[in-house]
Amino acid sequence: MQLGIIGMPSVGKTTIFELLINQRDKANSQGKANSAIARIPDERIDRLSAIFKPKKTSYAQLELVDIPGLVPGQEKGSHVFLDSVRKADALLHVVRLFQDETIPYYYENIDPMRDIAMISYELLLADLDLIEKRIERIHASKKKNQMLKELDLLERLKTTLEDEKPISSLQLDQEEQLIMSTYQFLTSKPLLICLNLDDDDLISLDYPQKEAIADYSRLNDIPVVEVAGTIEKEIAELAEEEKEEFLKEMGIHESGLMKVSHSMYKRLGLISFFTVGEDEVKAWTIEQGTPARKAAGKIHSDIERGFIRAEVVEYHDFIELGSMNAVKEKGLFRLEGKEYVVKDGDIVHFRFNV
Repeated sequence: MQLGIIGMPSVGKTTIFELLINQRDKANSQGKANSAIARIPDERIDRLSAIFKPKKTSYAQLELVDIPGLVPGQEKGSHVFLDSVRKADALLHVVRLFQDETIPYYYENIDPMRDIAMISYELLLADLDLIEKRIERIHASKKKNQMLKELDLLERLKTTLEDEKPISSLQLDQEEQLIMSTYQFLTSKPLLICLNLDDDDLISLDYPQKEAIADYSRLNDIPVVEVAGTIEKEIAELAEEEKEEFLKEMGIHESGLMKVSHSMYKRLGLISFFTVGEDEVKAWTIEQGTPARKAAGKIHSDIERGFIRAEVVEYHDFIELGSMNAVKEKGLFRLEGKEYVVKDGDIVHFRFNV
């Protein structure tokens, strides 16, 4: 899964990117998309690792792409922006609300709703252009009668975009979703808005256009997370044991980057199951609704092919009781078959024979 970080220039995209991938040196993309792997923080992995004391601890990962900022009116820059967005599976739109005279902005004033609308409109126009060209080709084709279902869908998508609504707002049947999968529509991608606030605004959670942003989020079903890049930098430089105390002193329940990581994971429809032992404690990323046999394939294709049973313990049961033996004594240790749908937080050991 690839998450594209988008926004206007000088909104803090690269800062968020660097913090998510735990990179302290300034990234230099020179007008090109910059990619790296981010670790998804997970307190459950931390607790399991503390219990098992493994040789290695592995967190879930996600590929991030820092996409160059969209500059209105620059055709070449717009192509780079749109091409990079098209390759991403989901988008994190960073919106600037912080005031800093040392970081010049494209516009004279900070206006989050204007910037949200600007990016949204650019993605919408790109989809509309693609659809109109495809409709023209279908009408000109001698095989038009074989593509009537596709044509009908494209006309519906066109009407939706002309009403300034994203493609993601449409309810599609299975056949329509299959047709959609042959395209790379930008407004169909899962989207998360990240507000980059001043320190004080993050603590008070009172900032300009808050109600308008909340209304937009609700109407378009787009989650919003709030961060402050300056605070996040300070947190990143602290030792692990000092981070929690720092957040407590600031009156912040959870770091912004933790919220971003969890929100984008959820937006992508992803969950984690865990494997544990003295050698390694590891989080494995799967899509929600994945059956046990397919989940086993994330570890190795041989385990999927030779799947026999999955030994399953729920994370909360294990933490509450403190050991696998205690879990078994309480009858909370289960053997599940290949159709069992793996749940977020399951601790799983796969039995297999190849």
